[in-house]
Amino acid sequence: MKAFLLAAGVLGSGLLVAGQGGQTFRTGVDLVSFGVAVVDKKGNLVTDLVESDFEVYEEGKKQALSHFVPCGAMDGGSAVPLHLGALFDMSGSMDADLGFARSAAIKFLNMLHEARDFTLVDFDTEVRVARFSQAEFPRLVERIRTRKADGYTALWDALGVYLDGASGQDGRKILVLYTDGGDNASHIRFNELLDLLKASDATVHAIGFLEHQPQGARMELRQRLEQIAEQTGGQAFFPTTMKALDGVYEKVAAEIDSQYTLGYVSANIRMDGTWRRVEIRIVRPGLKDVKVRTRAGYFAPYRETEAPVRKHGPGA
Repeated sequence: MKAFLLAAGVLGSGLLVAGQGGQTFRTGVDLVSFGVAVVDKKGNLVTDLVESDFEVYEEGKKQALSHFVPCGAMDGGSAVPLHLGALFDMSGSMDADLGFARSAAIKFLNMLHEARDFTLVDFDTEVRVARFSQAEFPRLVERIRTRKADGYTALWDALGVYLDGASGQDGRKILVLYTDGGDNASHIRFNELLDLLKASDATVHAIGFLEHQPQGARMELRQRLEQIAEQTGGQAFFPTTMKALDGVYEKVAAEIDSQYTLGYVSANIRMDGTWRRVEIRIVRPGLKDVKVRTRAGYFAPYRETEAPVRKHGPGA
């Protein structure tokens, strides 16, 4: 098991470098990859699409797909591994909901036997990260069960730490977040977190526990969790009972199994670190009123322009 402790707010350099006056994102990956779920007008997942049914546009310009994996092709069925993450709020504000959240997390993680590994991020004032293989699942369960709710809430930092670690993983990355949605201890701000989510290819689903939060704060907490999930093509859910949670898990598990993977090498070769808007369209004849659930774009690779070498001597 790889286990390591990260102080809240301290991110590695694999995903980004935060510069003054804005965010500069650096990556050496040429293939732009998107996890895509498609639903019809009744909300049913569309699972029989083929590569020719998709068109991808970057800043309005059509791109040539170079990578396509149909839905249902996970680790064991294909070469595309599934990495599952759980972000678990252990702060004092979760005390009343902790038993429910623990049972919820363990039940969900136990459903996905096709995951190659599990990354657990549990946090309060600090952020702690551990990665477990399938064989180490009992250790994962024990870790979730033994910690007690205490301290402040560094939710934005915890998400940033997870995204930084996930940037080094190949394949599909799914994160399920268990929290009440509050944050009072993070070093990064919410708008900076949204940039980190935009820069990542992980899909985030949020399970929000709002029943014991102040009535006046619930709407804002709900909106923030929905914004986090939607930024990555995921969804946010707010169950109040284990029975309701069963329905949520069925939806999330079905969407994970029904996600397509699309990849292309951008025709825009500039390595300027800018945000590029991407639209994925379904072009199958006769298939109308479908919704594509995915991230809205990506940050281009970034490379600093080398300064010209000054010559010395005559003619310089």
